[in-house]
Amino acid sequence: MKKILQRREVVNFLLNQRDDLLVVAGLGAPAWDITAAGDHPLSFPLWGAMGGAAMIGLGLAIAQPKRNVLVVTGDGEMLMGLGSLAVIGAHKPANLSIVVLDNEHYGETGMQKTVTGLGVDLVGMAKSAGLAQSMLVANKSDLENLRNEIYKKGKARSGALFAQVKVDSEKLPLVLPPRDGVYLKNRFRIELLGPEKALA
Repeated sequence: MKKILQRREVVNFLLNQRDDLLVVAGLGAPAWDITAAGDHPLSFPLWGAMGGAAMIGLGLAIAQPKRNVLVVTGDGEMLMGLGSLAVIGAHKPANLSIVVLDNEHYGETGMQKTVTGLGVDLVGMAKSAGLAQSMLVANKSDLENLRNEIYKKGKARSGALFAQVKVDSEKLPLVLPPRDGVYLKNRFRIELLGPEKALA
């Protein structure tokens, strides 16, 4: 399959005019990409915890059922956390979207190939885990459909949305989010809950 999408352009497109969308980004490139799209107090980029982004997104979606939650992660991290798909499939949070930027490489450890380039089907795995609305995104038309689904409100979906987005493996300049985990947590909580509740 020819990969024609550039990952940072994908993320910019998905986060343009994001309003009150809650965003969790897996470590590495997804965290750099959401920051390149504009650092935001309702973004929670991970500096570690590989494999945990989808589960953090699930917890947030359950705690904030009236808010849309987007997880942006990579194929390497999703492969490490495949068990999370079963839990998400069982809970069926209609306000959760998981976008996997699949460049078929472990970008943070030397560009070793991942198994998605050998035919492993993340969309099929997600569907088998109960995420019925799972899609492969390989062109701009698919990307527009994905964006429309991410921003649907209320019970417009029967469960979580999963998208495997095929992107190129180009190495891009780093755009780093703040490094202080406590700062990121407190900034997110204050913006989400207000200072009185967040700091109580």
